[in-house]
Parts: sequence; structure tokens; C-alpha cells
Amino acid sequence: MAAALFAARMEGLADPVEVSSAGIPSSGTLTSEVPAEVREVMAPYGIQLEGHQSRSITEPMLKEVDLVIGMGRRHVQEAILLDPPCWPKAFMLKELVRLGTVVGPRGPDQGIRSWIDSVHGDRTRASLAHRSTVDDVADPYGGTLAQYQSTAAELAQLVGRLTGLVWPESAHAAAG
Repeated sequence: MAAALFAARMEGLADPVEVSSAGIPSSGTLTSEVPAEVREVMAPYGIQLEGHQSRSITEPMLKEVDLVIGMGRRHVQEAILLDPPCWPKAFMLKELVRLGTVVGPRGPDQGIRSWIDSVHGDRTRASLAHRSTVDDVADPYGGTLAQYQSTAAELAQLVGRLTGLVWPESAHAAAG
């Protein structure tokens, strides 16, 4: 859901952005087709997910991307286990938005990599060792339609905030 919402927000940006998603099979939620509940809750956002195929995260994927965003701590942990050098560019979505808000929006002449480095700041790998779920987005898999709707709404809000931080000019254009 997060990748689809993010990709929808990226349409029309001057700089092309490629968004892809992958999961961790150990989470128990990696299936080949999109659950009906996801298709239903994404429809009001204008997002159709027919034909989407889930895939597992791999080390080569991680080496090729500029930013890794997990919905929960376990996702980021798995990414770092697969590709330890991806640590500075791997965040939980809530964590990225929280830290990005402290750093502030990316400047007009600041590259995305520079902004990500600023957001990474002095984070340590040890921060992933604790069991806090404060930065996790609830996984509604197997839950009620209301849980899927709640997660979709939270993701839409977080993706909107992230987009406004990384591409502040697009947020102004959307508001105008």
C-alpha cells in the first residue's frame, strides 16, 4: 500500500522517481496476489493494484536503491542483514518522517542523497536492537476491513508528509 501511495504521489514530478516494493517472507504476509481488502481500501485513492505481484527483498535490490523504507523495525533489520552497507539509507517510514521533520525539508539546491544523509545523522545500528514498535506501521494482514482502512489512511498521511519533506516544491504546487 505504501509503495502504491508513494508512486501515485510521484507522478508528475519534474525528477523521475522509481518506486518499487518488496517484502520479507519471514513476516508471514508475503503472498503472490494482493488481498481483496487492500484493493478495496486503495480504490478511493485512485489506485488499482490488479496484476501486482509480491516479491521478496534481495541484496541486489538493496544495492541499487537510493532509499530503503520499511513499514516496521523488522523490515529494516532484514534489509541491513542482507546488505549491511545500506544502513545509512534504511529507515522505518515513521522514523524517516519524524527525523526528516526535525532536519527540515530538502533545500532547493540539496541533493536527495545529501538530505538522506542529514536525516540519518548520528543514528546507530544499536537502535534497531530494541523491541520498540513506536515507529512501526500496523500490518493489517488478516485483520478487519477497518484495520486495512486505518493503515491505508495512516500510510497516505505519512507518504504525504514525506513527499512534502523530500520534494517541498511539489507540496507548494499541489497546494496552489
